[in-house]
Amino acid sequence: MRAYLVVFGVALGVTYLLGVVARELALRFDAVAPVRDRDVHAVPIPYFGGVAMLGGLLGAFVVATRLPFLARSYDVVLAEALPVLLGGAVICIVGVVDDLFELDAMSKLAGQVLAAAIVVAMGVQIVYLPLSGNTFGIDPIQSVLLTVFMIVLTANAVNFVDGLAAGVVAIGAVAFFIFAFLLAVKNGETHAVAAAFLTAALAGVCIGILPHNFFPARMFIGDSGSMLIGFVLACSAISLTGQFAAGSSTQGINGQASLLTVYLPLFLPFTMLLVPFVDLLMAVVRRTRAGRSPFSPDKMHLHHRLLEIGHSHRRAVLVMYMLAGLVAFGSVVISLFAGLWSYVAFGSLAAVTAVAVFWLPRWRRTPT
Repeated sequence: MRAYLVVFGVALGVTYLLGVVARELALRFDAVAPVRDRDVHAVPIPYFGGVAMLGGLLGAFVVATRLPFLARSYDVVLAEALPVLLGGAVICIVGVVDDLFELDAMSKLAGQVLAAAIVVAMGVQIVYLPLSGNTFGIDPIQSVLLTVFMIVLTANAVNFVDGLAAGVVAIGAVAFFIFAFLLAVKNGETHAVAAAFLTAALAGVCIGILPHNFFPARMFIGDSGSMLIGFVLACSAISLTGQFAAGSSTQGINGQASLLTVYLPLFLPFTMLLVPFVDLLMAVVRRTRAGRSPFSPDKMHLHHRLLEIGHSHRRAVLVMYMLAGLVAFGSVVISLFAGLWSYVAFGSLAAVTAVAVFWLPRWRRTPT
């Protein structure tokens, strides 16, 4: 565990320090987000947060090669993480070019597929699918197509989250780290698994960029950052699916069978994005019923509604983080600790979140 804390701390520190340099580079190359009518920021904000985050991931990897706990397991940890970092560098470069020149959708997709292909070619791919406690092997072509599809889908899903991406992925990465680490303990592994290393580093870079990115933001992570962290998150999940022997991860920590334990590595990247996706779905339905284009902007999104009931901008963002945390940590708790207490823990998380959403605005309005 101490090695993972070191990885987390290095990723956080390097990302935070490089954020200053990346911001100056973005200003020099005029890579800035213009102000639009529906935006919260009032002045152009520089991009290139993703460049700092890539530096944090690379710094964490270099330090990890010097940590005995991780270095001793190089073949199953760092050797599997290296392709992810190489592919991440490619997708980050694609994002930088997009932040500078606004690539068309097909060019951006081609870059994402190239980055995913690098990871697959170096051996990180889905080799079997869990089905009701058993496993279903897939042939090499299916494996390549499914892996590339999942990576590209996750990268674009996180890119859609936009301004919330760093915070939401940080929460999901911490939840995924806990899941991967405890699953390794349960399976009698050395606790050194590639998914745990990647999610520890990913959480570090996401938290390290938040001082620059949190409202009011001095820097945006841009497509270079959002696609990078989505890419690493997807690869972490794919790495975990092949870490243990077929069928070994079908039981929770307390020994009770749990199908969620089997499926969570594949679904967690999407469950933690459930809140913004539901917000998008409601927006499409709302606009379509009103006879408007589903892509037309409005001010009825979830964060707008939180502002209306009395939350500040900062607290509205924190509440949305809490909602994402409820889904991510709730999924992990229920999957690993099947039984009554897992549902009690999830209910407690839900109650705390509900209090934050509905009671805090009233408390702030109460006269002293």
